[in-house]
Amino acid sequence: MERAAGVLGVAMRQTAVHLSGNDVSIVKDEKGSPPIKHVSWGRLEVEGKVEPYKDAKLFPGGSRDWNWRETGTGHSPGIQPADVQELLEHGATVVVLSRGMAECLQVPRETLDFLKERQIAVHVLPTAEAATLYNKLAENEPVGGLFHTTC
Repeated sequence: MERAAGVLGVAMRQTAVHLSGNDVSIVKDEKGSPPIKHVSWGRLEVEGKVEPYKDAKLFPGGSRDWNWRETGTGHSPGIQPADVQELLEHGATVVVLSRGMAECLQVPRETLDFLKERQIAVHVLPTAEAATLYNKLAENEPVGGLFHTTC
């Protein structure tokens, strides 16, 4: 079933959702990537998730909070290969990386090479543009995304 989207202007699937024990929001259609309903400074609203994220990992089948401390991510050195590895483990065949609203988050060559070696298409954009592209891609393919909603 399709319905018109709100803020980001793309079609969004209505899906049934439940939460697992490790704070991952799981979409029943495990092949589909959850649509973004709204993005603004410090806030990313994802279909199937009651509370908004500040930073999030979205992937086929669900989403979760993106805790930078898990992999040593920071504005510099930037997004680590371990951050995107999880997206691939969930079946993403294309990846969208957001650099933040003011593009302060770096994406090191090592991370881009990691994806290239695995023949994964990658798009690196400011957060608002990344959310729009992610939603468009999610309509037709298993996409993963890392979203940083501040600087």
